Amino acid sequence: MSTRWDPEQYARFADHRGRPFRDLLSRVGAGDPALVVDLGCGNGPLTMTLVERWPGARVVGVDSSPQMLESARAGDPDGQVEWVQADLATWDIATLGDRPSVVVTNATLQWVPGHRELLPAWVSALEPGGWFAMQVPSNFAAPSHQLMRDVAEQHAAADRLRPGLARVGVAEPADYVEDLSALGCDVDAWETTYQHILDPEGLQESPVLEWVRGTGLRPVLDALTDDAEREAFLAEYDARLRAAYPRRPFGVLLPFRRVFAVAHKREDD
Repeated sequence: MSTRWDPEQYARFADHRGRPFRDLLSRVGAGDPALVVDLGCGNGPLTMTLVERWPGARVVGVDSSPQMLESARAGDPDGQVEWVQADLATWDIATLGDRPSVVVTNATLQWVPGHRELLPAWVSALEPGGWFAMQVPSNFAAPSHQLMRDVAEQHAAADRLRPGLARVGVAEPADYVEDLSALGCDVDAWETTYQHILDPEGLQESPVLEWVRGTGLRPVLDALTDDAEREAFLAEYDARLRAAYPRRPFGVLLPFRRVFAVAHKREDD
């Protein structure tokens, strides 16, 4: 079963979620690209910034979630972006008809099985001198995710919860350097652990729970269709999250590690 995404919940921490995208794009040196593709465009606001940066480009946003794309289209009343619903694991970028100048994928590939095996096709599709930029969360060992798995294992619906929590995972920066360098690219890769300060105003009871409700917790919420089962899970998980991420005078601190790689395809490839 595919994950049902909630654009409104995802957007609750838009500034925090948008910063890695901006940091990623700051290392892309494309001047006047003809075709820019966002793989895993989500609810669309970040894709719209690509239109602002490259107003002369054809911009395409691809996502598997009809809920996210509905929100993206609503936020693009002038139709500046082509919104495409597709599974990245099987979608052929050649269907766009032109070779992209820039392909960006932000906080998406951790949901795509075998994503490293897809890199050759995406880089091959680029025009010579094109750019491929990726960012993936690398926080699956953090308390937010480990506690989610722990509570799931102790839950009455553990068998139903395991498949959704068997996350694809991501590689280390050096792995992506090797992958992309072998494809004829000059590569810039790095990692950053953001120290997100959530809810400094003290308006949310459980800001870390609200954060994961928009991302990693979605498969659990989809699997727990019974209200009592869901509430039992959330009560236990919330209690453990509050202990792991206590409120401080300035807010709730959520460290979040991310991995980045930007590849510039050589002109002669």
